[in-house]
Amino acid sequence: MLASITPLGERGRHARWPVTVSAFVLGATVAGAGVGWLMGAVGSVVLPGSIPEAARIGALVVALAAAVALDLRPGAVPGPRRQVNERWLHELRGWVYGLGFGAQLGLAVTTVISSAATYVCLLAALLTGDAAGGALVLGCFGAVRGLALLAVAHIRHPDQLLAMQARLQRWREPAQRLVLGLETALLALAAVWSLP
Repeated sequence: MLASITPLGERGRHARWPVTVSAFVLGATVAGAGVGWLMGAVGSVVLPGSIPEAARIGALVVALAAAVALDLRPGAVPGPRRQVNERWLHELRGWVYGLGFGAQLGLAVTTVISSAATYVCLLAALLTGDAAGGALVLGCFGAVRGLALLAVAHIRHPDQLLAMQARLQRWREPAQRLVLGLETALLALAAVWSLP
């Protein structure tokens, strides 16, 4: 996605990068908020309101521990293996594929899942037990995924695109370690917070 929706790529498709990216961020944020709203609404029905905050955080501790274990093991995280349909880039207007691609990423589970932390976010939305709270949790998730495209705002020449792709390859493992570190830190924080 990062290599496809750049100022260079959009210029080649006669589309405007700011418009495509704005649609992408909007799609990711709104789709994430929609799924979060649904998860929070389900949580309000299936979770008794009397569940103490410590128990909800305890559930997140267990989920974070499972996420760390899943992310530490070799191989891909369980989930869909599909990516967005790149034919859209040549068949649709920039704002349309921007909105569509963003929405698919914001939904969290319709494309490749690179970290089990995605499942923790879904659970966090459910555990809010509130549609608005769930929308906030996953709306932020979607917005962060959408804003990732800003990392390629400077790419206007093919050599910059090649350099960016090389950097992404070099940063793959450090980024995975960073995610594991953040998951572990959240796990420790949540574990301390859940103590009576």
